[in-house]
Amino acid sequence: MTTSEVPPAATAERDEPALDAGERAMLDGWLDYHRETLVHKCSGLTDEQLKLTAVAPSALTLLGLLRHMSEVERWWFVTVFAGEPEQGVYGEDPDGDFHFGPDDTYAEALATWRSEVAVARKQAAGHDLDELSVGTAREGQHFNLRWIYTHMIEEYARHNGHADLLREAIDGSTGT
Repeated sequence: MTTSEVPPAATAERDEPALDAGERAMLDGWLDYHRETLVHKCSGLTDEQLKLTAVAPSALTLLGLLRHMSEVERWWFVTVFAGEPEQGVYGEDPDGDFHFGPDDTYAEALATWRSEVAVARKQAAGHDLDELSVGTAREGQHFNLRWIYTHMIEEYARHNGHADLLREAIDGSTGT
């Protein structure tokens, strides 16, 4: 594959939550907005461009960020919230999301990410925001689902900032 499978026009259309949305709709809306922002930052580039380490001395890449967020989705919604056994998306290497080979593609990473997002949505569906996770923090406290949503929005927002810098260094694209 020489270019990403999602054209820029298809990913640029992201809806912000309504200004008067309820709490759950607001959290779902902002999380989905930031999820799609990352895909937008990756769209329209070749696999080779997505693998570029564009900001020295960092080894961070757009492909690595997308793969990392697959791991993050699984960790917080499946392992921590639902309490299922830890199982990395990209194997036993704790940094496997950032360690990819020449044959790894955006299409594969995007499909994996979309699958992990779908599982995350399913894990959260029907649960109250005050419901506590099965998994715990190092100190033994449980996370409520509201905390997990807020953390995920923060995680995506921070990494979307990284993606902004990477994308600008690769092809000069800036903005949303």
